[in-house]
Amino acid sequence: MSPRSYVAFVSFLLLFGHLSLNAKETGQSSPLLVGEKREGELQAKQVVTFALPAAAGDFVRGALAGSGVRLKLLDRERRDVRCLVDGQGPNFPFMFVVGDAGPYALQIVAEDGGKFALTVDAIIAAKDQVAPPTVLESPRLRQLQQKLSAGGTTDSFWKELEQEGTPLVETGEVVPPLASNEALVTFLYRGAKRNVRLFGAPSGDHDNLKRLGDSDVWYGSYRVPSAARIDYRLAPDVPELPGSEWERRRAILATAQRDPLNPLAFPADNIDVYAGSSVVELPDAPKAPWLKRRDDVPAGKTERHRFESKILGNTRDIYLYRSASYDPQATGNGLAVFFDGDVYLQEVGIDAILDNLLAAGEIRPTAAILISNPSPQSRSSELPCNPKFAQFIAEEVMPWAKEHGLQADRQHTVVAGASYGGLAAAYLGLQHPELFGSVYSQSGSFWWAPNALKAPPTKRPAEWLTREYVTAQVGDVNYFLEAGSFESNDRIGSILTTTKHLRDVLEAKGRSVQFREFPGGHGYFYWRYNLPQGLSDILRPNGDDGSSQK
Repeated sequence: MSPRSYVAFVSFLLLFGHLSLNAKETGQSSPLLVGEKREGELQAKQVVTFALPAAAGDFVRGALAGSGVRLKLLDRERRDVRCLVDGQGPNFPFMFVVGDAGPYALQIVAEDGGKFALTVDAIIAAKDQVAPPTVLESPRLRQLQQKLSAGGTTDSFWKELEQEGTPLVETGEVVPPLASNEALVTFLYRGAKRNVRLFGAPSGDHDNLKRLGDSDVWYGSYRVPSAARIDYRLAPDVPELPGSEWERRRAILATAQRDPLNPLAFPADNIDVYAGSSVVELPDAPKAPWLKRRDDVPAGKTERHRFESKILGNTRDIYLYRSASYDPQATGNGLAVFFDGDVYLQEVGIDAILDNLLAAGEIRPTAAILISNPSPQSRSSELPCNPKFAQFIAEEVMPWAKEHGLQADRQHTVVAGASYGGLAAAYLGLQHPELFGSVYSQSGSFWWAPNALKAPPTKRPAEWLTREYVTAQVGDVNYFLEAGSFESNDRIGSILTTTKHLRDVLEAKGRSVQFREFPGGHGYFYWRYNLPQGLSDILRPNGDDGSSQK
């Protein structure tokens, strides 16, 4: 027994000296030390009390086994503090913290009689009640942590990273060990004062980085598939605002910037550190031969048109793309209708992708209708399951494109988009199967429902379109759905989960569905790598309509 515990025990005996006399009448009374086991059998109404050598602030943990026996906690005046075990079961753990009215005693009361076994497995003093030290997953950070504990600095660590670049990508000596197809990616920032948030974290949210002790190192480690590509931004010292949750969340945009120690960016030609995002490509990321324009590949033709809609009452850009070999009179042409068309053209490079795929014989001769948005506000009102927008596509855009020589059989016509655009594509597939034989949704926002963003989280409506599919008559349309493994965050609704829900409903309705989960997140950086495979699945040149299950 430690000197501290001994003093507490002696104090208990002085205060509870009369207990031993009572114990002769009702049962044994003696100190119960850590690791000891006291057991016996009591008659009905019999009581036994044990002194507990614990001081104020101590944490006590133990267990009582036995049916029909209760365990009470008594203070120094023998007053009931609380009932620890109510006698309703054969084995009950208990725990408590000793208050100022200690030292305490444990009293077993047998209402109907029975056997008992009492143990105290831990008494932890207040000064020892500290969390265990964090074990860092990254071996490089563990080395730095040891160096800092020995009085060192972070200078050499940052000098090494200036040469190597960030984030850290590690596969060996990670704690706990990685799976065979994983890598540990550690994002780093130097010298923030209050906080650092990771915009586009693999968790699917904007996570807070942790600070390594009181050093200038802020870090966040993630286990990701070794085939992943990641784009991200770092936001140091994000201000805390008095506004709504949405306003406070968006404050990250005030400081979000590219990683200063990562030379790779998307788009690659950005000069402004606050524009674009940083990029990391893991060792097993698949090759991407279709993205860059090649000099030996004939380029298609893209025309920009200003289109005025009477149905929607606004004007927008629509781009018409025709592959180099496109003959409007030929049979077997393909036609792709994309929402957010200007972004697919400028950031994704859809025209170069289509040129490369066609030159390699991966797709049939294809034209594309790339529909832009009049404004960000109109995008948010038009793309999420808007009947007037569907009418605009069916009654204005498609007839107009046909007049310009862009047409194809419905089985070779696909409506496509990403995020809200992916939601809109699936909505058009439901509303106008006479026009579209395929739907291609990249990370569709299937969590959406009317007023979903304005409702409280506990009463938020969800997955409106999937519910519509449950009860609707579904046309003969093939569905190609994609979602990223990083899109599992459920703050509003997991895109990964809700995409799987739609897949399940479509399969239950007997529709042909391809679903692909890719190692990535939400954004055009990810979608551009998946787009060539999706287009080649849908616009096959050999007469296959791409409807086979995968």
